[in-house]
Amino acid sequence: MSISISRIDESESTTWNDYVDRFPGTNPFHRWEGLQTVADYSGCRLHPLVGYNGNQPVALVPLYEHSARGRTLVRSPPRLVESFPLGPVFAPPGGMKRRKTERNRTEFVDAVQTWLDEHVDPSYVHIRAGPVVSDVRTFQWNGYDATPFYTYFLDLTPDPDDLLASFSRDARTNVRDAEEAGVTVREGDKTDVKRIIRQVERRHHEQDESYPMPVPFVADCYSRLPEGAVRAYVAEMDGEMVSGIVTLETEDVIYRWQGGVKYGGDAPATDLLDWHVMQAARDRGIEQYDLVGANMRRLCGYKAKFSPEPVVYYNLTRHDRLHQFLTDAQSLADGLVHGFETLRHRVDR
Repeated sequence: MSISISRIDESESTTWNDYVDRFPGTNPFHRWEGLQTVADYSGCRLHPLVGYNGNQPVALVPLYEHSARGRTLVRSPPRLVESFPLGPVFAPPGGMKRRKTERNRTEFVDAVQTWLDEHVDPSYVHIRAGPVVSDVRTFQWNGYDATPFYTYFLDLTPDPDDLLASFSRDARTNVRDAEEAGVTVREGDKTDVKRIIRQVERRHHEQDESYPMPVPFVADCYSRLPEGAVRAYVAEMDGEMVSGIVTLETEDVIYRWQGGVKYGGDAPATDLLDWHVMQAARDRGIEQYDLVGANMRRLCGYKAKFSPEPVVYYNLTRHDRLHQFLTDAQSLADGLVHGFETLRHRVDR
């Protein structure tokens, strides 16, 4: 029996969340509340798709449709939360044999592509698959390019003393020095979420960098997602906030979502802040700390000192010839502009 695709609507949101709870590899943005909040702030149209084998759900993927320059684009996730993979995710295989598992997954991807062609007809599709989707052949067979990217996972199950001992020497020293300097860490509330995001936004602006994360969006995620799915951790010294992290979490994984920027004081507060997040998550039974990204060289040095493991995930892209032509033309134009600017700068000198 082939896989059929159903587009879920608001009346079936409870069913969708039930699948999200059952399928491995999901994160809080897979939940209906998260999907709708992202849709509200991204301006995209949400297509929550479920694949069924008869009456049995075998996979799901939320897709976001939007238009740009007269072309229809599909992304999962949208740029607003581009650091979080949104699918697809598959039902646990249970006792299913490898051949049937692969057939279900292949037919699901085939069916999703057929649904897209018939209902959306996009010129470009970008899907960020999570680490649980290590086999991307089914997408490649449907014309997708698969590009590997990386994140860091830290195992939180060891004894706290052993976990701390696995850190680099400077990380251990920073944790100790921050404690001795009087830095304290507490879990905050919605107000603290806003404070942390505003500080991160301010830091980006100081560096002439854009920051796409609106404060109200993160605050609404805190309010709309289940209690505890979004948490704020605040590091303070002498009564002033010197750093903060906003995390996301499931039963198994906590994500270092936003923040971790040092705002003031001389003590190395961020190392202590991360260490507190790890311990608190471990106490709640969470087994993994996802440091959310291991692709920017300048950030990997900090994250790697906690001795995490690099884990691969894939960006999957598919485009028609017109989109490729326009993309290539834009790249050529950008290159010419840069070349002329460089030449003009040399002449002016």
